[in-house]
Amino acid sequence: MIRIVLPFHLRNLARTGTEVQVEVAAPVTLGAALTALEAQYPVLRGTIREHGTNKRRSLVRFFACKEDLSNEPTDTALPEAVVNGKEPLMIVGAMAGG
Repeated sequence: MIRIVLPFHLRNLARTGTEVQVEVAAPVTLGAALTALEAQYPVLRGTIREHGTNKRRSLVRFFACKEDLSNEPTDTALPEAVVNGKEPLMIVGAMAGG
C-alpha cells in the first residue's frame, strides 16, 4: 500500500480525506500509482492526467521525499520510502498567476 496526499479540489471530487491508500503491484512506478488511484477513485480519471495520452495536466505536480517528480517519465520508480508507506506521494495543484 502506498499513501497519496491529494489537493483540496481532488479530495472534494473524490469525497476522501487528505490522504488515501492504494494497492500498487510491483514495479511501483509513478504511472502505476496514478493508475491504481484512478481505478480506486474513477471520478479522478482525466483530472490528474489527460485522457488518451496519460500526460500530466499542466497545473498538477507530483512530489515524493521532497523531490519534484512532475517532469519525470511515468515509468520512473518511486522512492523506497514511498513504496514502504513511510512517506506519501503528494499530488499538488500548482499555483499560477501573480
